[in-house]
Amino acid sequence: MDGIFGKLRNLDAYPKINEDFYSRTLSGGVITIVSSITMLLLFISEFRLYLHSVTETKLVVDTSRGETLRINFDITFPALACSVVSLDAMDISGEQHLDVRHDIIKKRIDAHGNVIETRQDGIGSPTIEKPLQRHGGRLEHNETYCGSCYGAEVSDEDCCNSCEDVREAYRKKGWGMSNPDLIDQCKREGFLERIKEEEGEGCNIYGFLEVNKVAGNFHFAPGKSFQQSNIHVHDLLAFQKDSFNVSHKINRLAFGEYFPGAVNPLDRVQWIQQTPYAMYQYFIKVVPTVYTDINGHTIQSNQFSVTEHYRGAETGRIQSVPGVFFFYDLSPIKVTFAEQHVSFLHFLTNVCAIVGGIFTVSGILDSFVYHGQRAIKKKMDLGKLS
Repeated sequence: MDGIFGKLRNLDAYPKINEDFYSRTLSGGVITIVSSITMLLLFISEFRLYLHSVTETKLVVDTSRGETLRINFDITFPALACSVVSLDAMDISGEQHLDVRHDIIKKRIDAHGNVIETRQDGIGSPTIEKPLQRHGGRLEHNETYCGSCYGAEVSDEDCCNSCEDVREAYRKKGWGMSNPDLIDQCKREGFLERIKEEEGEGCNIYGFLEVNKVAGNFHFAPGKSFQQSNIHVHDLLAFQKDSFNVSHKINRLAFGEYFPGAVNPLDRVQWIQQTPYAMYQYFIKVVPTVYTDINGHTIQSNQFSVTEHYRGAETGRIQSVPGVFFFYDLSPIKVTFAEQHVSFLHFLTNVCAIVGGIFTVSGILDSFVYHGQRAIKKKMDLGKLS
């Protein structure tokens, strides 16, 4: 047994030195204090990193199918009345949503930004209390009153009892309404009077759109839109105005839910129109994003980048439709963020590296200082230090 213990004793990598041979120095004490403080600070920093989660990022191909894209928006038009502005959405699959009103809230605001009225419905006024004469001829006994659609009826049973009904019937036919005063319903409801009353007002529009997860666009523009010869047209004649001010401020624009660290580059972007007619275009590249927190809860959302373009009035050419247009396309690459804790073995490895590294470096520094002091002292004793 003594032989085995002796062999083990010879393997000792840490030979002990008798205390009688120790030589303690002032510089060594200073270096020990500094290195100990440094070691403690680095240990605390590493321990805090261990307690907090870290986010791992990966890029994968987006193989999802049949999903929808939710677009959340909050946009303020300081010089465009709520009775004028409308929202349309369309995509490359051919699906169109014209004059969108569901899940949309409009707030009338004055020149100072104060809210005048909040309403969910869009352009136009409520249906009049007393319906107009039936458009088909004489009324029979107990027959229901029905307003004329002025040639836009699909069948004799179609009724237009409000100005908005007539405008909707015209839109479906692909017609524009040139003079609302010639429409009895619009005249009785005071359509043009309402437009003039809201002159100088602004509008705050917020809500969300649920669209197909394919490339498309949505836009805010004055007038009711319709299709004419496969061209998207907005009826601006009904408002009898020479120009429309589509200055705007994007309070919020997001594609999907919020997740920690999300940055929406269009939030708080503001444009002031300088010409009578203007078209603001935003070309957006949407990147699907999946965020998984430390508890395993997953958020399906999106990030996006954007390029802005402005088109003003052009002489000698057909003027563009005034409005704010958002064209979006989807990236085939999906970004995944996953929160996770640092493993204990990784934490232990880093702590050992901190302790060992500082101990070694401080030992080298102490040895350099100690031998330097001895060399200088020796020269001074010999009188060779000038």
